[in-house]
Amino acid sequence: MTNRSMQEPTFLILTALAAGPQHGYGIITDVLKISGERVRLRAGTLYAALDRLQSEKLIETDREEVVDGRARRYYRLTSEGAARLSAEAERLRRNADTATARLRRSPAAAQLSLGGAS
Repeated sequence: MTNRSMQEPTFLILTALAAGPQHGYGIITDVLKISGERVRLRAGTLYAALDRLQSEKLIETDREEVVDGRARRYYRLTSEGAARLSAEAERLRRNADTATARLRRSPAAAQLSLGGAS
């Protein structure tokens, strides 16, 4: 495992695959949903990322199907990919907890409603 932080699209792709095997278009639509419609992956970007993630052993091919005469490849998260995703989620959680705690003490953020207080 590496200590280097993960780019958001990579994090979202691995998060999509954490729910189970998916094909390319399924990953694209799941990433859009997970990100609150902020991250729109283009097919070329996705497949380059999938090739890289496969070479890093974070994902692998699950199966291939032929649908309407076209091959559809499904990808799944590997145990190494799940470990990297888990580590990145924990890193992000710790950073968010630190930011939230500091904001609660910040005079500049006094008018913000943090931690559910209204």
